[in-house]
Amino acid sequence: MAFINYVTQIQLDFGAVSLLPQECERTGMRKPLIVTDPGVRAAGVLDKALAALGALPHAVFDQTPSNPTEAAVRAAAAIYRQQGCDGLIAVGGGSSIDLAKGVAIAATHEGPLKTYATIEGGSPKISERVAPLIAVPTTAGTGSEVARGAIVIVDDGRKLGFHSWHLVPKAAICDPELTLGLPPLLTAATGMDAIAHCLETFMAPAVNPPADGIGLDGLERGWAHIERATRNGADREARWQMMSASMQGAMAFQKGLGCVHSLSHSLGGVNPKLHHGTLNAVFLPAVLRFNANAESMVKERRLARLAHAMGIGACDSKGSEIAEAIRAMNARLGLPNGLRAMGVGADLFERVIDGAMADHCHKTNPRIATRDDYRQMLEDSM
Repeated sequence: MAFINYVTQIQLDFGAVSLLPQECERTGMRKPLIVTDPGVRAAGVLDKALAALGALPHAVFDQTPSNPTEAAVRAAAAIYRQQGCDGLIAVGGGSSIDLAKGVAIAATHEGPLKTYATIEGGSPKISERVAPLIAVPTTAGTGSEVARGAIVIVDDGRKLGFHSWHLVPKAAICDPELTLGLPPLLTAATGMDAIAHCLETFMAPAVNPPADGIGLDGLERGWAHIERATRNGADREARWQMMSASMQGAMAFQKGLGCVHSLSHSLGGVNPKLHHGTLNAVFLPAVLRFNANAESMVKERRLARLAHAMGIGACDSKGSEIAEAIRAMNARLGLPNGLRAMGVGADLFERVIDGAMADHCHKTNPRIATRDDYRQMLEDSM
């Protein structure tokens, strides 16, 4: 049975951050905790959000790590309670938004965070008691501002997913102006994250025609504008289009993702210094080739439809042209040409495969991968 649910209120335009006060009023927040990171503060982006809030009382947690951790969730939740906050505003990339979702759980639910992880059977335990959240993305990549999930490294070192419709932000304020100062490599890496979402969710076998349409449109926008946004960060049209592609990728991935994210989640847990979007970009070609002959891919001509959205002409049954186009795009964007260039060796393979097999995205790939399949994908991505 198909389950289709689009419930997030989205404000998308330049200057949308000015709507923060009205969204706080609409959602009943009288004293929010703002969750952000040191880079967003240093870049002056946090100041724009604070200026928009005006005199509204608030507290700030600005120590979000590049990969959110349970320890950081605890620290932010402590401030939330101590300051008597009644809601959350995440200002930042996917890390800050995901951390805020972790705080939304931890501040209102008992027990360690892993209790609520998807693979631990915790999703039904996440209740309507979660703290309300407004998300203000400052990158165009994860789309966490419109998603029901979060990824957090828990105390035992695993990088786990947390999923519940209660975690969907009450409002997403997508202001492309907040991304104008994003450095080129971060623009490229987060942009490829958005493109990976659009590609991988379209390949997922679940039945959700609206998600397929949204994902294909987001892919077309992202693929056509990522180089412009990377080359010229002040290109306002390119920044708007990438913000939309990011949001659309996450609206679509309620269908599920697949082996790209199983691998990037696992390797990102093994080495938290590796950037999630960059890992997705590197894994995409190998996973796409692996998926090419899946029954749902062939029956619904999904390779040809992806190629059309990317402006690629003919596409063989192995997805070679799409895979090579992605490799070439990574190179033009200045991203690493493989895992080896990122300092990843074969000595990590078995740990990465262990995590990938257990990841929540493993079972929503169009082909269920074996350990040997994952090992081959890792080798092909070196």
